[in-house]
Amino acid sequence: MMKREKFVYNTQSLRYEKVVEPLRIRLLKIFGFVSAVVVAAFVLLSVAFTFFPSPKEKALLREIDQMKLQYMAINSDFQNMSKVLENIQDRDASVHRMMFGMDPIDQDIWNGGTGGSDKYSNLTNFKNSGELLISTQEKVDRIKRQLTIQSQSLDKVVDLAKEKETMLASVPAIKPVRSDRLKRNIRSLSGFGMRFHPVFKRRKMHYGIDFTCPQGTAIQATGDGKVVKVERRKSGYGNNITIDHGFGYKTLYAHMHKMDVKLGEKVKRGQVIGEVGSTGTSTAPHLHYEVHLKGKKVNPIHYCMDGLSVEEYQELANMAGITNQSFD
Repeated sequence: MMKREKFVYNTQSLRYEKVVEPLRIRLLKIFGFVSAVVVAAFVLLSVAFTFFPSPKEKALLREIDQMKLQYMAINSDFQNMSKVLENIQDRDASVHRMMFGMDPIDQDIWNGGTGGSDKYSNLTNFKNSGELLISTQEKVDRIKRQLTIQSQSLDKVVDLAKEKETMLASVPAIKPVRSDRLKRNIRSLSGFGMRFHPVFKRRKMHYGIDFTCPQGTAIQATGDGKVVKVERRKSGYGNNITIDHGFGYKTLYAHMHKMDVKLGEKVKRGQVIGEVGSTGTSTAPHLHYEVHLKGKKVNPIHYCMDGLSVEEYQELANMAGITNQSFD
């Protein structure tokens, strides 16, 4: 096919002359055509990629959908973990209240936030998944913070339990002499209260319990503690020992025949510390035993019920309210 040529009629020469386009015009036409093709191709590709994604894009979209499902499942797991952690926190509070009499974790601290609103600003750039990512990260941070608080609380519980164990071992809780060595006649025991003093022949407050038993009967510490006083006197309590058990408790053992511990010595519950005697102001071999709580002398019967029958305990409690004779 021959290239079409263009002619124009020249009125001056009265001839048809061939039209020759300048190179610049031809280049402009070529550039315009190429530009139109490029623009059209770009538009077509944009439409195609928007409504007809490539296989690679389809795979990526499927992967994103799966990730969203996984994040939703993780969010559900976090909610369940949070409920379990809340249950642990409730039980922790019960332990603090019931066993140790301590205040549980403050709810304002437990439910407090983890930071400012700009903490997750880097995730807001993700238009499709930013909200889900922020929600998940908030749950993660909250659980991490609550786990830290709960761990610290459990450390405190362990410390309190150890302290409680020490206290239970230290509080006076047994009789200072073995039950099988006591005279079982309840009237041979002189309890806490107003008594007729056998020496001074008048009513006088008796601040302990007199355990009557043969001279030389072993005397035992009624709780863990430290010996803070060892006295040898010719009157009053005679040979006597005082043990500091901590937690506000002290015990006094008086009229002893023999003392087997030294000042400052640490003793254990049940450890033999001496022997029953009748030293000082005493009318017969016996052990005068006192319990002091925060500097106040209290009824020892509440701290030496081991091996004591209900009848013996009740009668001792009754005897504490009447006037009878003590042994010192």
